Amino acid sequence: MRRRWAGFALTGAAIALLGGIVACSRSDRDQARQAAAPQPVPVIAVTVQQHDVPIVLTGLGTVTALNKATVRSQVTGLLISVDFQEGRSVKKGDLLAQIDPRTYQAQLDQAEAALGRDQAHLANAQVNLSRYEPLAKTGAVSAELLAGQQSAVAELQNTVKADQAAIDNAKAELSYTSLVAPFDGVTGIRLVDVGNIIHPTDTSGLVVVTQVEPISVIFTLATTNIPAVQDALAAGPVATIAFSQDDKTQLDTGQLLLVDNEADPSSGTVRLKALFPNRQRRLWPGTFVNVEVVMSTRHDGLTVPLDAVQQGPQGQIAFVVGQDHKVSIRPVITRRSLHGEALVDKGLSAGETVVVRGQYRLSPGTLVALGDLNDPDAVPNPSTATSGMLP
Repeated sequence: MRRRWAGFALTGAAIALLGGIVACSRSDRDQARQAAAPQPVPVIAVTVQQHDVPIVLTGLGTVTALNKATVRSQVTGLLISVDFQEGRSVKKGDLLAQIDPRTYQAQLDQAEAALGRDQAHLANAQVNLSRYEPLAKTGAVSAELLAGQQSAVAELQNTVKADQAAIDNAKAELSYTSLVAPFDGVTGIRLVDVGNIIHPTDTSGLVVVTQVEPISVIFTLATTNIPAVQDALAAGPVATIAFSQDDKTQLDTGQLLLVDNEADPSSGTVRLKALFPNRQRRLWPGTFVNVEVVMSTRHDGLTVPLDAVQQGPQGQIAFVVGQDHKVSIRPVITRRSLHGEALVDKGLSAGETVVVRGQYRLSPGTLVALGDLNDPDAVPNPSTATSGMLP
């Protein structure tokens, strides 16, 4: 009996050992299968867009007031009032300051009085002449007396003209005591205080007024672009767009006015001038802006973010994600990059998905998992060695 129980025990132990071996073998096979299965690489991808794309030339420009004037006095006098606020808009003809007008008003009064006196003398001389003329015909008045009277009348007539000229001059000088805005614009910092004597020879003047609506931008392009720009101008109005220095904010849209009549041979550039309405006053004189000259429009152009285009051994490439979430490498040709986008000439089709972040871990056939486009930090930065190398 004991032998029988011993046999049963040995048999159970053998069965348990065999079960453990089988279980371990299955576990090892499962782990090996899991290790062999490729894990998808997280990337961020976007769709190739198709829309109208402007073909532009870009240049760096300086905002320049269309008109700028230093308001100076044309007469000498005491500044008795300043009637503008610094940095505020003014209209053409608005009173900016007042010079003491009393001296110039007195001069005008004197000129008007002289005119009245001489007009009276002229009227008397003309009456005498009208009497002498019939008498001279009968011989009652000598020809010499008639000629003298005619000369006196002519002299007084010229004196009256001189008096009128003196009045006009006095009125002009009196008007100069009121300093007015020469055009619509914005005043700068006041340069003279009330109570000072100002002169026409003062170099600083009273205030500088600049016209900001509309406003101009002078910028440069390479001389090789001159024929294309001239052709565009000959075809019709050429739109220009002003952007902030960081190229992120569009400031205003205007129109190209002209190409300068001479290029700079030392730099190989030519100056151009564009006009902007500037109704929001986002362009300010003296600031730098980036200017885009819209030469034409590519209809139904294909665009991708700049990060989607990488530099490969044979040229530009893009990583395209297929429907099976596997990556293929596609050679591409881009025409131009602008505002973080590249215009694709060849290599991609509208609606295809291209990787914009995480390319450095990819190779042909790599399985990828698409991350959230709004959470780029979830995917490591792609290689930046070729970032921004588009033409």
